[in-house]
Amino acid sequence: MIGLRRRAAPRDDRVVHLVAGRCLDYPTAELVAGLPSMRDALAEQADSAAATPLASLVAHLDGAPLADLQRAYVDTFDLSRKHALYLSYWTDGDTRRRGEVLGRFKTAYRSSGAVVDTHGELPDYLPMVLEFTARVDPEAGVALLQEYRASLELLRIALQEKKSAYAAAVVAVCATLPGESPPDRAAVMEMVGLSGPHPTETVGLEPYDPRLLPLQPASTGAPRGGGS
Repeated sequence: MIGLRRRAAPRDDRVVHLVAGRCLDYPTAELVAGLPSMRDALAEQADSAAATPLASLVAHLDGAPLADLQRAYVDTFDLSRKHALYLSYWTDGDTRRRGEVLGRFKTAYRSSGAVVDTHGELPDYLPMVLEFTARVDPEAGVALLQEYRASLELLRIALQEKKSAYAAAVVAVCATLPGESPPDRAAVMEMVGLSGPHPTETVGLEPYDPRLLPLQPASTGAPRGGGS
C-alpha cells in the first residue's frame, strides 16, 4: 500500500506565531485539547525552518500530564524574572519610562482597528503580541517583534541555559525574523548597538537578575524603546 505524503503548505509565519503564542501561555485543558491541531498545522509548514523546533515543543506538551505542565510553567516563568515574557521588561526594567513604552504597544493594537482583549495582562506580554501578529495585523506585529528582537534573543538564551523545552518556541519566533540569531548575550548587545545593563530609576522590586536591568544604547545613553 502506498502511503500518502502530506502536501506542504506555503510558508506562513502566522502559523508559527500563533502556535508559539499559545504554547508560551499558561497551560490549560483548552491548550492541551488544541495541541493535535497545532501539530497538524505545523506539519503542513514543511518548508519553514521555524516550524521544526516548535513541533518539538508541541510534542513535549502533548506528552505530559497537565498538572506537570502547569508546575513547570510556574517554575520557569512565574518564580523567576530570568525568563520574563514581557518584552519591554528586558529593555526598560521596572522604570517609570516603561509606562510610556507600554502605551506604544497599546497604540499599535488600537491602530490595527481591532479590539484586543488583554485579559488583564500588560500589552507587551509575548503570547499576546504573537496572537496579535498572527490574527490581527501581521505587519504591525512583526514590527513590534523586530523592534524588541533583543528581548526575544535574551529570553531565548536564558531558556536555553535552563534547558527548558519552552526555548523552542522563542527559537521558532526568532527564526521568522530577518537575520540569524546571535550566539550569546554579548552578540545580542552588538547586534542592536547596546552596551551593558545600566539601571535607571527603578520602581518597586529590582529585577531578579542584573542582566534584566534596562539596556541602553551605547551612543546616547537613552533607554531603547523610550519616547522621542
